[in-house]
Amino acid sequence: MAGLQIHDRNYDKGLVEVADGAFAYLQPDGGWCLSNAGLVRGSGASLLVDTLTDLPSTATMLDTMRPLTSSAPIRTLAITHGNLDHYFGNQLVEGAEIVASTATAHEMATGPTPQTMAAMLAIEEPTLGGYLRHAFGRFDWDGITVTLPTRTFERSTTIDAGGRQAELIVVGPAHTGGDTICHLPEQRVAYTGDLLFVFGTPIVWAGPYAGWIRACDLLLSLDCDVYVPGHGPLTDRRGVEGIKAYLGFVHAEARARFDAGMSARDAAFDIDLGPYAEWGDSERLAINVVSAYREFDPSLAMPDFTELFGLTARLAARNGS
Repeated sequence: MAGLQIHDRNYDKGLVEVADGAFAYLQPDGGWCLSNAGLVRGSGASLLVDTLTDLPSTATMLDTMRPLTSSAPIRTLAITHGNLDHYFGNQLVEGAEIVASTATAHEMATGPTPQTMAAMLAIEEPTLGGYLRHAFGRFDWDGITVTLPTRTFERSTTIDAGGRQAELIVVGPAHTGGDTICHLPEQRVAYTGDLLFVFGTPIVWAGPYAGWIRACDLLLSLDCDVYVPGHGPLTDRRGVEGIKAYLGFVHAEARARFDAGMSARDAAFDIDLGPYAEWGDSERLAINVVSAYREFDPSLAMPDFTELFGLTARLAARNGS
């Protein structure tokens, strides 16, 4: 639609119509847990794509959507993947069927709890504790009841949102184990979840890298006019191509250092990100290098939370962020 802020760092917060009956709810600047969501409004019924990190932010989003949903209530809630910033607000969408891939449902059931997130903020070690409070301290972890899917699917399913057709397609594992996109063929729109971070650094929690790159190729093949990312502003092909290029770059840089016998920690501190250093939360490189090393050598254990985020925090401190 004319006037959309496409691939613009200086985008606005709130609800924007991206195509006929398709909306995005955006949260600048797209950093830790500042996620986006989507709404597909049909005749008498709507589909919501993801909720937000906590109850206050989700309540604000739902209030903003109310002029649209009062006559077309949210009948279906689709969850794109199992990261808490995309489903901790589910309990506020009363009466909706909650749909997710089987892998996403498992990750939601076994992921961090609100109590775990609150406990992070009390860590006293200055570098790690300070980083966690910077990343997660703005959110309200009280009152959240993790509300799981009521229907799961394996590969794809179609949602009828008041006459508008939305295709849910599983493309993971990539960012997480069960990444799912919501494609609106008629509107030429895709809600990508965290397969896309725009002007922000992606996180390879699950991998493999090749799986994420294949997911980018699929997104490009859809040839949408608008891609609604999990974090950051609306984008077009540039956003997809940027993530694909970043993943290829980091994978190759990590491989060269792995082959040279360098540790994952040393590799993360050694890689020069070049233009990608300007992306938000560039210190997530530490997590991405660890994931690459575990891909190169499956015998490597996943570091525990303190070690993984400690390395990320130290890289952030080195970078001055």
